[in-house]
Amino acid sequence: MKPINDRHVAEPGLAVVEIATADDETAFAIQELVATRWAIAPANRTTHEPGEPGVRLRCYLDIRPVPR
Repeated sequence: MKPINDRHVAEPGLAVVEIATADDETAFAIQELVATRWAIAPANRTTHEPGEPGVRLRCYLDIRPVPR
């Protein structure tokens, strides 16, 4: 995977979450579960690193409070 970009974690409340699972289905299920709680920029595909088990998925979270 590419390195994490500074702008994705530039202020409190922003986070990068990397999910490592055995298969795509599990990775996307976890991403959907996270999306029910926080605003995310979802990933549309997983990656597999040769020589490493399973797949990885990276999504970007914004858990900052929403202004009222």
